[in-house]
Amino acid sequence: MPPVKTTLIPDKWDEQACLGLSEEQLLLYRSNLLGSDLRVTNYGGGNTSAKVAMKDPLTGKDVEVLWVKGSGGDIGSMKLDGFSTLYLEKLQALKGLYRGLGNEDEMVGYLPHCTFNLNARAASIDTPLHAYIPFKHVDHVHPDSVIAIAASRNGEAITQKIFEGELGWIPWQRPGYDLGLKLEAMCKAKPHLKGIMLGGHGFFTWGKTSKECYQNTLRVIQKAQDHIDGLDKGSAFGGPKTAALAKDARDEFATRLMPALRGKLSKENRKVGHFNDSAEVLDFVCSRQARELAAMGTSCPDHFLRTKIFPLFVEIDPAKDGIEGILAGLDGLLEGYRNEYAAYYGRCKRPDSPAMRDPYPVIILVPGVGMFSFAGDKATARIAGEFYVNAINVIRGASTIDQYVGLPEQEAFDIEYWALEEAKLRRMPKPKALASRIALITGGAGGIGKATAIRLLDEGAVVCLTDIDAGRLKETEDELKARYGKDAVRIAVCNVTDEASVIDSLKVCAREFGGLDILVNNAGIASAAAYEDTSLDLWNKNISILATGYFLVSREGYKVLLAQGLDASMIFISSKNGLAASPGAAAYCTAKAAEIHLARCLALEGAPKGIRVNVVNPDAVLRGSKIWQGDWRKERAVSNKINDDQLEEHYRQRSLLKRNVFPEDIAEAVFFFASDASFKSTGNILNVDAGNIQSFPR
Repeated sequence: MPPVKTTLIPDKWDEQACLGLSEEQLLLYRSNLLGSDLRVTNYGGGNTSAKVAMKDPLTGKDVEVLWVKGSGGDIGSMKLDGFSTLYLEKLQALKGLYRGLGNEDEMVGYLPHCTFNLNARAASIDTPLHAYIPFKHVDHVHPDSVIAIAASRNGEAITQKIFEGELGWIPWQRPGYDLGLKLEAMCKAKPHLKGIMLGGHGFFTWGKTSKECYQNTLRVIQKAQDHIDGLDKGSAFGGPKTAALAKDARDEFATRLMPALRGKLSKENRKVGHFNDSAEVLDFVCSRQARELAAMGTSCPDHFLRTKIFPLFVEIDPAKDGIEGILAGLDGLLEGYRNEYAAYYGRCKRPDSPAMRDPYPVIILVPGVGMFSFAGDKATARIAGEFYVNAINVIRGASTIDQYVGLPEQEAFDIEYWALEEAKLRRMPKPKALASRIALITGGAGGIGKATAIRLLDEGAVVCLTDIDAGRLKETEDELKARYGKDAVRIAVCNVTDEASVIDSLKVCAREFGGLDILVNNAGIASAAAYEDTSLDLWNKNISILATGYFLVSREGYKVLLAQGLDASMIFISSKNGLAASPGAAAYCTAKAAEIHLARCLALEGAPKGIRVNVVNPDAVLRGSKIWQGDWRKERAVSNKINDDQLEEHYRQRSLLKRNVFPEDIAEAVFFFASDASFKSTGNILNVDAGNIQSFPR
C-alpha cells in the first residue's frame, strides 16, 4: 500500500478573531486550534501554557501567573476553566524544597499551595515543565511525526540533522519535577533553541506571543512529517503478508467476533467495543512485521496508558482459517495474553506498586480484518483505538527513517502503575447503574422508545435505536447525540416483520458496540374494528408486527446473548390489553397477549443462562406516541363516544389512581427491569396503567 502523504497542516490563526482577546483568551484560542487537528496532538494529549501578568486579589499588585492546562481535559475542546492558575514566584520557590529524583511525587503535593485566586482546577504533573521553561508561551504536544523521530534508535542524531540544531534533545525520562529543571537548564544553556525533543515522548516549543508559539509548533511538526514522507517508499512494516478481506467480509467477521470477545473480556469488568478497519490499521495488521513490532510496545506514555503497553496479536489468515478458527481458540489466546501480562507485572512490580489491574487486552489486532478495542465505555474504547493508530503511525515513521524503539518495559510499568495514576483512578466517580451496558430498542423513534433511550442513556448505557421511520429515526439520533455525545447512540432502520432487516439491525448493534445487554421490544401499532369487520389483512398486520416482530427481534437478540455469555435483560413492552380484552380490538388484544406468553416462554429458556425476560404493560400513553397520532386515536374516541381531545382526561378518570401515564413512566419501568435492581426477577409483568382492575395480573 502506498504511503499516505500528509497535506500541509494549515495555519488557522485568524487575526480578526483575536482582536480584543486577553492573554489567557489567546491561550485558549491557540489551544483549541492545536487540539482541533489530530495530526498535531491526540485526544486529551499535550498541554499549553502562558505566563500572564495579573493583579493579586490580596495585594492588588501585579504578579506573574502561570496559566497551564489542568489535570485531565482536552486542549481541543477545553474552556478557560480547564486551565490551572499558579503563582510563578511560588513555583520558583519550590526549587528549595526539591529533594531529588527519589522524591518526585511529593512535589505534586506542593502545587495546590501555589494556586492563584482559589482556582479549583487541579494542576497536572506537567506543570513544572511549563513553569521553568523561560518563555512566555509554551506548547507541549504529541504529533505522530515528531514522536516517530523521538522513538527512533538514533533519534538525537536525526533530530540534529532535520532541525539543524534548532531543537535540543533530552533522553526519555518520566514527566515530573526533575524533567522541568532539565528543560530550564537546557533553555538557559542554549538560548538559540526553538524547541526541545523528549526522547520517546514528544516535544516542547515556545514563542514570545501566542501566535508565534502556535506557528513554531506547526512548523516543527510539518518539517518532521515532510522528512518522513520524503523517505517513505510505500512498503512499510516489511511489506504485506496477509490480504485484507473485502469490506463486507470484514464487517461480517467483526459482527460475529465481537460478542464472543466482549463476553470473555468482561469477566472482571464489563466492556464496550469498537472496530476499526481503516487503511492505516489494515496496512499494519496485514504486514510481515506486525506481530514483532506490536510486541515491542508503544513509546509515548499517552499511548500506552490508553492501550496497555502491548496488544493481543491474533496469528491467523482469515481467508483460510475463517471466524471459526478464532472463536475456537479465543480462550487460549486470551489466557495467553493474561499470563503474559501477569508475568510483565511480576517482573516489574515494586514493593509499593498497586495491585495488578484488569489483565485482559485493550487492543486486539486481527490480520485481514482490523483492530478491536474494548474499554468501560464506547468513547474510551474508540479513543484507545485512535491512540493505537497513533502508535502505528509512529512505528511506521520511525521504521521509515531509522529503527523503531519501544519504551523500556520497566519505564512503561512505572508509569502505568504510578502512584499518581492510581490516585487519579481512585478519584473517578462511581459508575452509573448501566455503565458499560448496551441496549437495543425497537420503535426507538416513538414516544416510549425515545423516552426509554433517554432513561437508559442517563444511567450510562449506550443505545442502538431501530425504527421503520427512517426520517424520524435520524431526527432522534441527532437529538440524542447532541445531548449525550457521538459515541452514545447508533441507529438502524428496521422493519420488525422482515427477518433479514431484523438480523441486520442486530448486526449493527453487535458491530458498533460489541454485543448486547438490554433488549427492549417496543415497536408496535394499534388498530380497532368490530369483530365482524376485522379483515384478514388487519389481523395479519397485528400478528406480524406485534407477535412475529417480537419473536424475530428477541430470537436474534437471544443469539447474540448466547454468543456473549453474560447476564442480560429483555423487556417486552406489551399492553394492558394483553391481559384485559377490549371490545372492538380483537386483533390487537390477541397479538399483545401473544407477546406476554412469548416473554414467559423465553424467560424459561433464558434463565439458566442468566437472561431475564420481563414485561411492562402500559395503558393509554398518548403523549409523544406515534400510535395515538393516527386512526387509533379517532377510533378510541368514537368507541368511547367522546371527542378525541377529551381522550387524555377520559383515560385519567378511568384509572383507579386518577393519573395520566406518560412515556417517561414506561421508561422508568424499563430501567427497573434493565438494572441490577431487578436482578432476581424474570417472567414478571409490571403494569404501568395508573390502576386498571381488569388488568390485574392475578
